[in-house]
Amino acid sequence: MAEIRTEEMLLNVGPQHPSTHGVFRIVVKIDGEMITDATPVIGYLHRGTEKLAEDLQYTQIIPYFDRLDYLAAMLNNHAIVNSVEQAMGVQVPERAEYLRVIVCEMNRIASHLLFLGAYLLDLGAMSPFLYAFQEREQIMQMFNEISGARLTYNYMRVGGVKWDTPDGWLDNLRDYIPHFKEKLKMYHDLVTGNEIFLSRVRGIGIYDAETAINHGLSGINLRCTGFKWDLRKNKPYSIYDRFDFDIPVGQNGDCFDRYMCHMLEMEESLKIVEQALEQIPDGPVMGKVPKILRVPAGEYYAGVEAAKGELGVYIVSEGKDKPYRLKIRRPSFANLQILPSLLKGQNMANFIAILGATDIVLGEVDA
Repeated sequence: MAEIRTEEMLLNVGPQHPSTHGVFRIVVKIDGEMITDATPVIGYLHRGTEKLAEDLQYTQIIPYFDRLDYLAAMLNNHAIVNSVEQAMGVQVPERAEYLRVIVCEMNRIASHLLFLGAYLLDLGAMSPFLYAFQEREQIMQMFNEISGARLTYNYMRVGGVKWDTPDGWLDNLRDYIPHFKEKLKMYHDLVTGNEIFLSRVRGIGIYDAETAINHGLSGINLRCTGFKWDLRKNKPYSIYDRFDFDIPVGQNGDCFDRYMCHMLEMEESLKIVEQALEQIPDGPVMGKVPKILRVPAGEYYAGVEAAKGELGVYIVSEGKDKPYRLKIRRPSFANLQILPSLLKGQNMANFIAILGATDIVLGEVDA
């Protein structure tokens, strides 16, 4: 039987999703149906957040962090205020810490819901996308009530949060939790055991823990390999050490494990929120901080476990009201680095399954 003659071809994918503005492009070299090389091309967004921060007071930086990952802006808020608080030794009131944990974990769920819906849509399934957005919409409405915005919240402040919850907000959240637990069961019934879905993701895009660590991966892209690393457990910050929750990990490091880690993490976030609702005390939501924040001269780093992985902030201060240098450790930027080696040698039919499972947000990449 004669060999089929193929011709090497460059295929432009994008600029397009996954950041909705059309800012991510990947150049794929294919020989027939096989990928021989893949080159991510970034820089279409040019946010310049790190450079802009040098001319901003610390409180003014917070809205810029909202826009690094507008699918999980509460977690980004937490990253910047947490880093400044640790550098300055600021004490945050108990109630504010609980409110931060509640909104961060609910935002983690909202981010994972968008992953679930968009990933399944990319693979050809329409219904899960619509269902996931129904639940996410309820979370967005609750965030709108507590912060005044649906996407970029600017809710946290160095020393606490902008304001307390509206009347009945915590009760509405308590009512939402059992509702969402039922919906999670429905998602598993609809998707997790589906033969077509399993054939698209099981055994596809495999890498091991050593490879993930060498590429600097964090979050689910690291935990899917079985490596149990989560800053909320391994380097506790805020009040996460007060809650009982597990860190879901995968076994094979494939697209299915990355999907399952997203699903299981939503359950664990619900556990944290339930405990926080039981424990939350009364009291102020803003601590005592100077009117003008000045970080003591020196170098500081603090990270939080964001929806996509470790989101860290490195501050170089000269003791002024603005940072001399601010560097963001963006999880999506690191997670993106594995794509060339991960896609090489794959069939082009697996391209979307592998790319979508990395759950990258390009706003972080172009910070």
